[in-house]
Amino acid sequence: MTNEASGAPTPHAPPPKGAVAVYRGATLFDGTGRPPRPSTSILIDGPTIRAVADDAVIAEDLPADAQVFDVDGRFVMPGLIDSHQHIATPPDRPLAEAVLRRLVYSGVTAIRDMADDLRQVGDLARAALVGEIPGPDIRYAALMAGPGFFDDPRTHQVSQGETPGAVPWMQAITDDTDLRLAVALARGTHACAIKVYADLDHTTVAAIAAEAHHQGIPVWAHATVFPATPRQVVMAGADSVSHVTLLAFEGAEGQLTSYKDKPQVDHQRFAGGDDPRLEELFALMRQRGTVLDATAGMWASDALAGDGPQDAARAAANTELAARITAQAYRAGVDISTGTDYETDPKDPFPALYEELAFLVRRCGIPPEQVLRSATLIGARSAGAEDVMGSVEAGKLANFVVLDDDPLRDIDHLRSVTLTVKRGRRFERGEFVPGDSHAEEPGRDEETR
Repeated sequence: MTNEASGAPTPHAPPPKGAVAVYRGATLFDGTGRPPRPSTSILIDGPTIRAVADDAVIAEDLPADAQVFDVDGRFVMPGLIDSHQHIATPPDRPLAEAVLRRLVYSGVTAIRDMADDLRQVGDLARAALVGEIPGPDIRYAALMAGPGFFDDPRTHQVSQGETPGAVPWMQAITDDTDLRLAVALARGTHACAIKVYADLDHTTVAAIAAEAHHQGIPVWAHATVFPATPRQVVMAGADSVSHVTLLAFEGAEGQLTSYKDKPQVDHQRFAGGDDPRLEELFALMRQRGTVLDATAGMWASDALAGDGPQDAARAAANTELAARITAQAYRAGVDISTGTDYETDPKDPFPALYEELAFLVRRCGIPPEQVLRSATLIGARSAGAEDVMGSVEAGKLANFVVLDDDPLRDIDHLRSVTLTVKRGRRFERGEFVPGDSHAEEPGRDEETR
């Protein structure tokens, strides 16, 4: 298949409207909160779902030219969403394409890219959307932070050839910044959101959020922006907050100052899993609908293991902290999405998202059905795309995954994926072979460094 306008090859393009297919015999976990339904058919028209109903009902009104795929009772669920990825820090096109390819063949149909070099991310998003490369949909953010942040080496990696803090996808915000123009410049990159990162007080965070919402895009923020506290970030209007360990700075002794000058965290304070200051924060988040992009399992990953006993001890302490606070957030009714902020080794057949879901089940005590909801419908909400993805329902994109085994019984059954359908296009797991990459993994937020 080619792009008719340009002649460019689009081997992974979604089918056109009018190309009707039905997937019948599914045991469907649709992501809406209903229990799995046996003997269910999903009728799709091009890239969207036309109907979801009992097999017999769909069979009564099936077009004669419809393609029919028998699922034979297998578990079917909405496409997974990784709500915290970085695919261009620094830019490395071959590595990024390898990451995206593995994601979509593993059932991931959308990601949130949390601020990178948007010159490359924008083209990757376009290429995955039109089918030039296999990959999930990419919804990405432009970053805003205080001027003091922009000597961070990662800001230079994503602004090569330009000045960090003075480009539309990575802007330094001061009292003199015209926020109306700054948000408009960010939107001009085709970003789906503003990411508020560091070194901004709560008044400025609130002003950014107000202008972003006025211009129709959400705000994705670090859970502590320094000096803005978690409560201040939520009150300022952030639609989602990232990194559960940053919530430990709520109620910290003394005044928060800057991203580089974080106070020590009192880990013992959270040992009981019922910190009262966090309980108040979680009640506020629940009231305002703020999503927690927990990235809970990142400290347990090989990516953050470090090189010596001191690094290992730090990672272990932060792993326990993340587990306790995430568990408390879940018990308090906070919506939690499933972000990673790291990737597994390129030779690994499966992405880091599987590790995050297992961590939420086994270390945080969240039931598998709720973890799958976090990885689908809440993930879509975190990305500002709940109207088109996150559940298997009529009118939404045809994004779903077929598994041989039931992940509600064992979350590791995600590894039994046999097929991903993304915007109606089939990605057979049997066609995927893990590949090597010459490059190192994309940069992560390193929010506690």
